[in-house]
Amino acid sequence: MKLLENKVALITGGGRGIGRSICESFAENGCNVAFTYNSSKEAAENLVEELKKYDVKVKCYKSDASDHDKSVELIDNVISDFERIDVLVNNAGITKDNLLMRMSPSDFKDVVNINLGSVFNLTKSSIRIFLKQKEGSIINISSIVGVKGNAGQSNYAASKAGIIGFSKSIALELGSRNIRCNVVAPGFIETDMTDSLSDDVLEKWKESIPLKRSGKPNDVGNACVFLASDLSSYITGQVLQVDGGLLT
Repeated sequence: MKLLENKVALITGGGRGIGRSICESFAENGCNVAFTYNSSKEAAENLVEELKKYDVKVKCYKSDASDHDKSVELIDNVISDFERIDVLVNNAGITKDNLLMRMSPSDFKDVVNINLGSVFNLTKSSIRIFLKQKEGSIINISSIVGVKGNAGQSNYAASKAGIIGFSKSIALELGSRNIRCNVVAPGFIETDMTDSLSDDVLEKWKESIPLKRSGKPNDVGNACVFLASDLSSYITGQVLQVDGGLLT
């Protein structure tokens, strides 16, 4: 049984890393996939070709989720191409890590604007579609750093904590309209961003995790499939930590 048969999902930042895995997990479960990229055009186009093996409709869009006008335009384009949106996954994000005493105002503003501002932009732009359809599932990708904080990532932690507060508020606002909003907070997930870490650092991380391993991108993808599917129809306003028990 394919859990997302005939649904349409829009995933921001879908060309690489966790976003790419979410696209793959959705397509594997029968979902038609629209996803955005900002700079990695070749990777995005390659993903489109790869996902066609699942016999679903797939299209990528170059779009800056931190720009409100472009977000509105994106929603219009996806509706034109797919006719509906059942699931919105706000995944786009960046990091500009530094200790606060060394962090520039622009590094703080850029991270908050892209990571949190993009969630506002796409959620607001898609609401009219969900209200018209009388249903929808919004999944916002936060981080365990947004739950517990992390030294050297005050800008990133602030943006990811903001996503949690925003999502809970949207769940309260739109629940009566059958529109759900939940958060996935990944822990230590192996992506191209972690490839530069030494073996010693990786082992230290793994030892701090109850399951004694790092997560795979598809661990996050599978969690998103659940929250996008009808299996979670009575779940909204929640934070699902995909962290191997790290914050237990």
